[in-house]
Amino acid sequence: MKIIINTIIVMLVAISGGSAQSLDDYFKIAAENNPGLQAKYKTFEAAMQKVPQVNSLPDPTFSFGYFISPVETRVGPQRAKFSLTQMFPWFGTLKARGDAATLMAEAKYQAFLDARNRLYFQVASAWYPLYELNKWKKLEKENIAILNSYKNITTRKFENGNSPMVDVLRVDILLKEAETRLRILDDKEKPLLSAFNSLLNRNETSPVEVIDSLTANIFSVEMKKDSLLEKNPVLAELDLKMHASEASETAAQKKGLPNIGVGLDYVVVGQPSGMTSADNGKDVLMPMVSVSIPLFRKKYRAAEQEARLMQESFSLQKKNVLNTLVSEFDRASFTLQQQQQLVRLYEEQISTTRQSLNLLFTAYGNSGKEFEEVLRMQQQLLQYQKNKATALAEFQTAQAKINYLTAKTIHDENK
Repeated sequence: MKIIINTIIVMLVAISGGSAQSLDDYFKIAAENNPGLQAKYKTFEAAMQKVPQVNSLPDPTFSFGYFISPVETRVGPQRAKFSLTQMFPWFGTLKARGDAATLMAEAKYQAFLDARNRLYFQVASAWYPLYELNKWKKLEKENIAILNSYKNITTRKFENGNSPMVDVLRVDILLKEAETRLRILDDKEKPLLSAFNSLLNRNETSPVEVIDSLTANIFSVEMKKDSLLEKNPVLAELDLKMHASEASETAAQKKGLPNIGVGLDYVVVGQPSGMTSADNGKDVLMPMVSVSIPLFRKKYRAAEQEARLMQESFSLQKKNVLNTLVSEFDRASFTLQQQQQLVRLYEEQISTTRQSLNLLFTAYGNSGKEFEEVLRMQQQLLQYQKNKATALAEFQTAQAKINYLTAKTIHDENK
């Protein structure tokens, strides 16, 4: 499926040098400390230990027998017997088993890479809301300062008889609302910090450095979704599992072939009584060859069928995962475009509202009238500024989602 789309690629956040590395630093801390990610890597390491278990020869068999009643032979009585046997699977069996185990271990590594990339996305998704929160708190504090200045002005105008007392009361109402919102934002910070720090496996109250501003430089580019998504580790994991199942099928076929054994028997012979011969008392050394006969075929056919069914399962899983990735990519791409348009809208609205507010405030200063409109315009400006901060946070979160879907990591960006 080669679907060509026009989408938005975001040249990530243009911010100050010190803060620019902040999120990347948190990615590295999370990768080093997150127990879930460490567990995934241990699973991969454990899978690697499977390889020497399956591609090694079976242990040789040593046996010892003692004749309680010695068996008399021409050259003397047989006293004891030692046997050593080594079985060899059919040619290529060990290689097929080793290939299957190696491919499954590589699939576990791809699962680890996907877990790492998902962790990066989770860290980014928890970090940008902190930016939004800090931005909102800063805007509320600025709003409270402006409202306090309005209160001083309206109070003086009321005392001079140039405006009604209701203007002072209106400011008081808005001040109480703003102070309440600020307290709620302060309370909201704790769970956000806890969620972020839990991803880094550190104390929930640990301070987090958050950037002060976000800007996004955007340009359109034509690209193929398939070419981006083919790097996703989940797809690579399923490909490796399919190849491992193919190797397992080969191993199952070869397991149904005879095993060859090579051995050596050593018999201890005693001295005969009443007879003389050149070979009297000479121990016996007898090489041996054995072959297993795989008569019961049902288990071998079942193993082959199991491997073939698993190949079909992994193939279907890959199609399902690819469909999901394409759908998520489209949604994230739409969010990028949507939030980019909203950022532009809010910037225009902020500029226009500021101009209107300046004109209204100047008119109020001259006439003492329409102060309610001044307050309404001030609160509208505050809302546009908050909306812009939210749009930027969602914009960057969508970019992080695309980075996850396309397996673009900080290592790729630093190349």
